[in-house]
Amino acid sequence: MIEQSNRRIRGTRRKKSSLRFLRVLRLLFVVALASCGRTQSPPPAQRAAPKVVYHALGTWSGRGNKQTESFTSDTGTLRVKWEATALPGAQSPSFGLEAHSAISGRLLQTVVDAGEPGSGVGYVQQDPHVFYMVVEAAGVSWKFTVEEAIGYP
Repeated sequence: MIEQSNRRIRGTRRKKSSLRFLRVLRLLFVVALASCGRTQSPPPAQRAAPKVVYHALGTWSGRGNKQTESFTSDTGTLRVKWEATALPGAQSPSFGLEAHSAISGRLLQTVVDAGEPGSGVGYVQQDPHVFYMVVEAAGVSWKFTVEEAIGYP
């Protein structure tokens, strides 16, 4: 009988040590899972939007219709800042501005089709080209500047 109780005690000890072993093994498994592939890298730094650098190709002002002299754009990307002010007593003042090819004379793009005085910014997007501008104006004093996009610093 003593032998049976010793066997029971040994069996109980084996069960307890097996349970401890399983608990330790389970704990190690959980820790291993938690540490695998869970390293958080910092979020990628957000880049600021690229800024375009412009340089002036020419400035013109006047009254009435005009065709400018030609100018070369190495990029074909132009920004046109314009302003048209109605003359005192003008009937139906209007202002329009177009970019033309200095090679063929054809219209490349209408830059401003305001139909009335005002101000703003227009853009021309063409291949590198030799341009000239045509102003169609009545009853306004106008001025504009053509700038070329030259880079992204």
